[in-house]
Amino acid sequence: MSDTLDPARELGAFLRARRERLDPHDFGLPQRRQSRRTPGLRREEVAELAGISIDYVVRLEQGRGLHPSANVVEALARALRLAPDERAYFFDLARHRSRPAGDSAATAAAAPLARLVADLSPLPAMLINHRFDILAWNPEMARLQLDFDTQLPPARHNSAWLCLMRPEMRDYYLDRDHVLRDGVAHVRAAWAAHPQDRALADLIAEFSTDEDFARVWAEGDVKSNGRGSKTVRHPEVGTFSVHFETLAPLGDQDQHLVICRPADDASRAALDRLSATTAA
Repeated sequence: MSDTLDPARELGAFLRARRERLDPHDFGLPQRRQSRRTPGLRREEVAELAGISIDYVVRLEQGRGLHPSANVVEALARALRLAPDERAYFFDLARHRSRPAGDSAATAAAAPLARLVADLSPLPAMLINHRFDILAWNPEMARLQLDFDTQLPPARHNSAWLCLMRPEMRDYYLDRDHVLRDGVAHVRAAWAAHPQDRALADLIAEFSTDEDFARVWAEGDVKSNGRGSKTVRHPEVGTFSVHFETLAPLGDQDQHLVICRPADDASRAALDRLSATTAA
């Protein structure tokens, strides 16, 4: 796992994987006589598109401890046509995206944010830090997932661990593979933004003991958007869907507010039934 969590190696693997996913026909590159033995663009084609030397691309892909400049990273990001999340991840790996000093995670909810979580009832809401530790939640979120106080020890108050590792949650999500892929992609983005966070690295090492996580992690996808939908099989109110939104307060940027809303009328009715049992 130590090799996996080496930024230089990951930058090389990421660069190579994105190069191999591209279709040469989309770039209008001149036809070459030799046949292509591997998918995607060749290294020399990426070098040509980015305006850098082939040797430098080779060394980057080999993870040979290079520190490309912001201009080189920008040129490669354009050449590889990176999506916004991939672009941010690439800049993080190259250490060219600004971030707060240090990699310490918030360990307690800011009091105003904890009150906001409570005030958002009956919408399920919780507060997490950059390593996905759950810092605060309201009763509706506990009813939606599980009672964090009684069913999870404090060391397991972590939304990524809950989603990816807790056995009974494997059948909780209707599209388990989609949720797994999203979760892994978000964890990867968090690590790139906080590479010195030993606790986060240890968490990823634990996740990697799971075959499904390890398989998806090896694919190298990254995502940092905080918006989406999930369909769940709830043991009390059946199957329904929620939209979730993740907000980052300007004053406490390591604390992220996650809010769930019903995706349709049937889901609203299911959440209303959960809220009624919470109030009772």
